[in-house]
Amino acid sequence: MSVAPRGLPTRFADWLWREPAPEDAWHRRGTSLLRLGFAVARDLASGQLTLRAMSLVYTTLLALVPLLAISFSILKGFGVHNQIEPFLEAALEPLGERAGEITTQIIQFVDNMQVGVLGFVGFVLLFYTVMSLMQKIESAFNEVWQVTRERSMAERFRDYLSVIVVGPVLIFTSLGITASFFATQFVQELLLIGPVGRLVEIAGRLVPVAMVVAAFTFVYAYVPNTRVRFLPALAGGVVAGLLWNMLGIGFAAFIASATRYTAIYSGFATPIFFMIWLYLGWLVLLLGASIAFYRQHPEYLRGRRQAASLSFAEREQIALHALLSIGERFYGDRPAASVEDLTTELQVPTDVVEHLLDVLTDDGLIAPTDQQPPRFLPGCPWEQATLARAMNAVRRARFGSRRARVTGTAGRQQARLPGAVSGAGGYRERPRVRMAVQALDGIAAGAFGGMTLKEFATGPAFPDPAAAGCNDEKEDVP
Repeated sequence: MSVAPRGLPTRFADWLWREPAPEDAWHRRGTSLLRLGFAVARDLASGQLTLRAMSLVYTTLLALVPLLAISFSILKGFGVHNQIEPFLEAALEPLGERAGEITTQIIQFVDNMQVGVLGFVGFVLLFYTVMSLMQKIESAFNEVWQVTRERSMAERFRDYLSVIVVGPVLIFTSLGITASFFATQFVQELLLIGPVGRLVEIAGRLVPVAMVVAAFTFVYAYVPNTRVRFLPALAGGVVAGLLWNMLGIGFAAFIASATRYTAIYSGFATPIFFMIWLYLGWLVLLLGASIAFYRQHPEYLRGRRQAASLSFAEREQIALHALLSIGERFYGDRPAASVEDLTTELQVPTDVVEHLLDVLTDDGLIAPTDQQPPRFLPGCPWEQATLARAMNAVRRARFGSRRARVTGTAGRQQARLPGAVSGAGGYRERPRVRMAVQALDGIAAGAFGGMTLKEFATGPAFPDPAAAGCNDEKEDVP
């Protein structure tokens, strides 16, 4: 019987995910970059990033003028409000001669919107529009980072307010300092010295790029509601900053040759080009966030949705690892573990860890702390909770959605299966099936020998499998 030849995509995938030799460092780095590019391209092709970018364009159009009005009022107190117009012109420079037109219209809108005469209700609505933009941005980044827990209302107010108030001041202050430095007599004299002047000129061109990279790095590290390490955030910031500048050059060339579109759309051409530029800008920002995510979580490079594909045995093993880590930290007087700590320690995707922690939390075996991000401690006396109870909780949990949900206390309520029919809303259980499940529960309880979670975490000798009626030669129960 002949075997059908494998296609090019299959062979490429086999080559891409084949582990290179440990001593081949260059091959390993090159393969890592290819995998990263493949994962980002897969995210882009799936359409989620483009949909998020389009959604942010709409929200930005609604919140841009209120945001600038609030920033203008704040910056006016620091005497740097006159830099808003040059900043907007620089940001919209790829639009060519239309940049000045759009900047003038935005500044006119801001001047017409006087915060002092809006009244309390008007100011609240103004502030709500700005806060909704910040929440939309956070939601987009949380989606990229697979974060399901959002900031609380108090945290949003604190974090968003700090960005709205402090952010513009820092941005325009740094711009003013940079411009003042390059305008000093000392720098002007350096420009007259041949090679030194050339280096200073190059540095002057690189400073705006470096500031964009720094801004993107800050956004990637601060906005997602999870702990983002500096190096992954910097990697995303560097790539996004370079893409931003390259995109600006390309878009400026496109605008310069788009006279036919101006003739077709007439007065609508300028706002259309403005919205396209906003869309491309948000898309670049989200692409950089995706790069930062994959740099911090390379275990997601093969795919983001892995919780539903895990076997029961894999779920149980990961749950045991998580319980062991939580118990060792608790009884060893070490800091409690967060989701990020467990993800890094176990080298498994974040959503898998969150699924299992939700299961164990709903069963009362562990409990999150009030700090942000939450850390996990024993939720009940582990001297009384058995390892069999934890395994039953994982076995009876529902998986496949973004959040795991257990249907009740493990060992007492039955799991509801999709597609099953029953007058009570669950599946129709037959006596022989119930007897088989009870037999499996008895085998698990006997295998653990009544071991408690504290005994499991503190490391006594594990029960002999042969004494529990098991041996290594038998196959695992599926």
